[in-house]
Amino acid sequence: MSIIAAVIIFSVIVLFHEFGHYLAARTFGVEVLEFSLGMGPRLFSRVSLRSGTRWSVKILPFGGSCLMKGEDDDDLSEGAFGTKKIWQRILIVAAGPFFNFVLAFLFASIIIGTAGYDAPVAESLTQDSPLALAGMMTGDEITSIDGKKITIYRDIVNYVSFDLGNESAHRPVPVEWIHDGQKKSADILLKTSSGSPVSVFGLYGGGRFSAHGNLALILRYSLYEVRYWIRTTLLSLAMIGKGRVSLDDVSGPVGIVGVISDTYRETKKEGAFMLFLNMLNMAILLSANLGVMNLIPFPALDGGRIVLLVIEGIRKKKLGEKIEASINLAGFAILMGLMVVVLFNDLRKLM
Repeated sequence: MSIIAAVIIFSVIVLFHEFGHYLAARTFGVEVLEFSLGMGPRLFSRVSLRSGTRWSVKILPFGGSCLMKGEDDDDLSEGAFGTKKIWQRILIVAAGPFFNFVLAFLFASIIIGTAGYDAPVAESLTQDSPLALAGMMTGDEITSIDGKKITIYRDIVNYVSFDLGNESAHRPVPVEWIHDGQKKSADILLKTSSGSPVSVFGLYGGGRFSAHGNLALILRYSLYEVRYWIRTTLLSLAMIGKGRVSLDDVSGPVGIVGVISDTYRETKKEGAFMLFLNMLNMAILLSANLGVMNLIPFPALDGGRIVLLVIEGIRKKKLGEKIEASINLAGFAILMGLMVVVLFNDLRKLM
């Protein structure tokens, strides 16, 4: 069942991504030749009499596609991708990643509406903590640390994990919070420059606060949740770029399926409702991650296609079908090479 759960999560995320491309394409009058879930040979398909789109389910459950007329060639006939204005084509390409963020937002709304939100509230403070010495009390809500906005408790965790440098332990760090509706602030000296919010700030938190029936609160914290995962993905990519992350810390599809399977097994005993919420949480992480990764300006990704369209807009003409095809092919080859490396690394860790 854990493998089935992983397949369902991946399928929903990919399907929603491709559906974003589909809706944008249809909005701007681009003919969609085929919309498919999965890869490889078709298991079954049906052609829509209204739109002419072939809707397909393919044998391999991972992946999907939205094949548009003239997407990869110089076809300029009616309904072709290339006949549309630059800004329309950019929106069509960007709609896929955008829909990943929309999906993450919808799933976050379900979790927050039922299980509550993750407010950056001090549930307790150690007696000699820097925050307690500065006047913060239990129940106060932290709004900013070192100039960085804090919206959920995990923002504090991220600050400790990603933003906190060794120099922070030797200089006052400005912290802002709300006490009884009033804004407070102080410059504090941290206990250490690494560890957890407890070791760094003497702060305990991370509990869930009910948002039941409060639509405005649910929507606001759902946006915070998506923002958190987008920022976490970007910070993780930055760490990879700086060489601060080893290969053992990087996972591909096999590793992700393993994480989903572990989460499934660990939470199954807590009941169907908790299992459902944990699977939704995994889907939020993966959907936001896919949205960010696809916007990276690298050939063969949506971000790379957007860059080519921007160049076309500046030059007032395309680079040429052969040149763009070569760029995309080279990017695809590099991505496949990276995927092979990550795949073998996942298998090595499993063994």
